[in-house]
Amino acid sequence: MSATTALRSGSARRALPGLGLSLGVTLSWLGLIVLIPLAALVIKPWSLGLAGVTAVLMDDRVQAAFRLSFGAALLAAIISLPLGLLFAWVITRYRFPGRRLLDALVDLPFALPTAVAGLALTALFANNGWLGGPLAEAFGWQIAYRPVGVLIALIFVALPFMIRSVEPVLRDLTLEGEEAAATLGATRAQTLRRVVLPALAPALITGFGLGFGRAVGEYGSVIFIAGNMPMSTEIAPLLIVVKLEQYDDAGAAAVGLAMLVLAFVILLALNVLQRRLRRGRA
Repeated sequence: MSATTALRSGSARRALPGLGLSLGVTLSWLGLIVLIPLAALVIKPWSLGLAGVTAVLMDDRVQAAFRLSFGAALLAAIISLPLGLLFAWVITRYRFPGRRLLDALVDLPFALPTAVAGLALTALFANNGWLGGPLAEAFGWQIAYRPVGVLIALIFVALPFMIRSVEPVLRDLTLEGEEAAATLGATRAQTLRRVVLPALAPALITGFGLGFGRAVGEYGSVIFIAGNMPMSTEIAPLLIVVKLEQYDDAGAAAVGLAMLVLAFVILLALNVLQRRLRRGRA
């Protein structure tokens, strides 16, 4: 082995200077910010005992909050799939006046304080709002202070994750495959189903997981439009706050732990599905 080869090999093994120190600092911060708080969340509920934790989680009010939070988050992520793909497709494949403005508006939910978003959505969809008023008069629909209002708020926060997950993949996706499919006589629907969507599937699953993860724990943009009525429009994060205000720390931790476990299982399943799709493409 020549000196140059040995030098290159050594450089490859030491990609970063001070790797041991860097790794130690990284793991320390990871433990302080993530692992220790999660450990406290796991340990705290068991001061109630198994029977106490079970009683908290089986309470009708807690069950209703779980159904609303996870059901609305899953539905918001599902609705964001075609909407996000459509938005990303328009932004990347077409040139039109206002495209840059539309692209910038996609990031607005990232930068907008969640409480401001909640107030804006409530003002828009309340019975005396710009959209809520006409919809209530014309169709009798009440959006604010109903589960559908929660769903709209969660779509608002989940959609940008879908768009930004798909957009870079669409930019890198060449038109050669689509042109070849058209040359062979495929319709646009067949090209989309057999050429474009398989290439975008991992990115779509990533956006779905990110949007669901953000939506299931969303608080600020939901509490104003939800109305926060127990057994109807009360979300699980709000129930945690209510229990903390009642000095029921263990009960709040039990609800938080259940949310953590359920969200982790769903995200793990999505991650496994994403890996299988990538292996299938390879």
